[in-house]
Amino acid sequence: MLKIPSQILEAIIARSQEGFPLEVCGILSGVDGLVLGHHPMTNMDASNEHFTMDPKEQFAVVKELRRKGWDMVAIYHSHPESPARPSEEDIRLALTPHVSHLIVSLMDREAPVAKSFKITDGVVEPEEMVVTE
Repeated sequence: MLKIPSQILEAIIARSQEGFPLEVCGILSGVDGLVLGHHPMTNMDASNEHFTMDPKEQFAVVKELRRKGWDMVAIYHSHPESPARPSEEDIRLALTPHVSHLIVSLMDREAPVAKSFKITDGVVEPEEMVVTE
């Protein structure tokens, strides 16, 4: 289960809208599935179909998380023109075990949809996402 504060989910959706028509991406940090931190990343691909996080930014986040004793809880990205479900590429590149994958769909820009998934060895499972105050 992914537990995410409403203000962080709203920030991710706003960032997705601002980045449209390109995909945006980032890391969510915390403990035991509870999101405590939001770390926006640069999409090095500047694409509307895929993303690659900036390695320098990723390294800085990993160092910060080690210092705080937090984990990488989720990787998020937007789908500007497709549903909130992992693409074949998302599945193929999901190499970080035990991390949730939060996808924001902007197919209907007036009503964005956010969903969370676990992806293990190419197997996708929808994950419950609880929005907290």
